[in-house]
Amino acid sequence: MRDDANPEDDRLPLFVVEDPRVRYARVERPGDEPPAVRSLLDVAVLDMHHGFANLGHASVVDRLMRIGQEERRRLGAGAPGVRVVSYDVRLGGAVPTSASRFALVVGTGGPGALDPRENDGVSPYAQGILEDPSWEAPLWRFFDAVRGNPSTALLGICHTFGLLARWAGFGEAAPRSARKGKSAGVVTNLLTDEARRHAWFKGLYHASAGGRIQVLDSRLFDILPTGKTGIEVLAHEASPEGERGEAITMAEVERFADGRPRIWAVNHHPEIGDAGEQRARLLRIAASRQLSESWLGERIQALEAWNASEAAERRLQITTSYTFEEPVRAILSRGLVARRDAGPA
Repeated sequence: MRDDANPEDDRLPLFVVEDPRVRYARVERPGDEPPAVRSLLDVAVLDMHHGFANLGHASVVDRLMRIGQEERRRLGAGAPGVRVVSYDVRLGGAVPTSASRFALVVGTGGPGALDPRENDGVSPYAQGILEDPSWEAPLWRFFDAVRGNPSTALLGICHTFGLLARWAGFGEAAPRSARKGKSAGVVTNLLTDEARRHAWFKGLYHASAGGRIQVLDSRLFDILPTGKTGIEVLAHEASPEGERGEAITMAEVERFADGRPRIWAVNHHPEIGDAGEQRARLLRIAASRQLSESWLGERIQALEAWNASEAAERRLQITTSYTFEEPVRAILSRGLVARRDAGPA
């Protein structure tokens, strides 16, 4: 259910960090983009929530700003600022006009079908969304531009995973059957042999129990492989019996020369964090008074019912480290150093 109040507003204290040179901007519609500034490293967030109340976008922005602040502190005097620029893609039709200005782009999760033309407001998988699909063509062109620009990275989460699968052609969206139901909570994914051999993700393979990783899931759709070549399928869902399922849950489209992922996507939620991090973020959202008490109450109630063991929490953090935290940190660090060394215009 949509909440007309949106926590992702640039007037809110929700995203304020100690470092005044780590900033947040919101682009609600085409033409609202702030101009690029030489002294700022820009990071884009593609908000796919269509105005629906959520925790995911706040979690992505929060993590990006925190990592930006930490990397600026590590670099010391002369480090450029960091600006996280969030685009309301699905509701406002706001899509970045340039790929080259961004060191990193992160696409969020979101509700509804993965093809916007199927979101008619009434069908079961539309989840109440009546969607104008006109944003899709500009977004596909933006993805093309990111792929063609070797200095820009892109991470797709959940809904954006499905969009990248459609754009790159490596997967087709299929509603999960009534027998399978929604995939939600802490579940197991199985890394592939490609992940085991991968320059970066082999670390996750060896840190897990033989390639069995824990992820935080919330999805109604499976992404089924098309067999397209040139794409690294990194993980599949696990069946209730622990066997490899058909659905793809991690993939890589491009990588950097050092072997780290450049365009990669996950069909889970590495941005959310552990119970303590979720609780702190919900309290900040509550303090901002920008979402309904009913939505916050539901989220807090769900958090109180969170029953992941300490061991499961640790395994989730390992997954997050490899799929989100450390690749993002390396990208921001590299971008800050390059911007600093380039000097003023």
